[in-house]
Amino acid sequence: MGRPKGFEPDVVIAQAMETFWTKGYVGTSPADLAAATGVAKGSLYHSFGSKRELFGKALDLYGRMCSEFAEECLSRPGTAKECIRAYFVLLVDMSLDGPTRRGCLAQKTVEELGGRDEEATRAAHRMEERSIEQFAARIEQGQRDGDVDRGVDAKAYGLFLQTTLAGLRVMVKTFDRPALIQIIDTALAGL
Repeated sequence: MGRPKGFEPDVVIAQAMETFWTKGYVGTSPADLAAATGVAKGSLYHSFGSKRELFGKALDLYGRMCSEFAEECLSRPGTAKECIRAYFVLLVDMSLDGPTRRGCLAQKTVEELGGRDEEATRAAHRMEERSIEQFAARIEQGQRDGDVDRGVDAKAYGLFLQTTLAGLRVMVKTFDRPALIQIIDTALAGL
């Protein structure tokens, strides 16, 4: 019978996710992961296989967290425009008020590994597709509630909003709050 693990795998994955999110996949060393998780490199690799496998688990966790957070924000009371705006503003605020302006792990993944790592590219694409679906669903709800014109193509506008969100998550690294809020308000003017 083997020795029991001295760590909780879900906690280690969350700590690794934070490190990958801050430093990127390429910029995160095995030593960084060991320092962030408090788990020796050998134990990390014994438990998770490789840095890449741990990154895959971190991406999955990030995707679930993002989806749940979006769902919670977009289901709050208010019009579709109010809910989407509040969600965007909250993401901007979280990025600007955090210890570092790190943007989005999915965007970082696309920038670093897109086209070179099929699995990571697919994971990021799944996150983007889920976000598009969530925006489209909120727009469709707004159409049913009467606060979004029925002529708005919910799926196309959902794609546009996801593109805006991706841009915001990159621009949050260098732009100030007033410029980012202006982008949000411009993007939502059509709702």
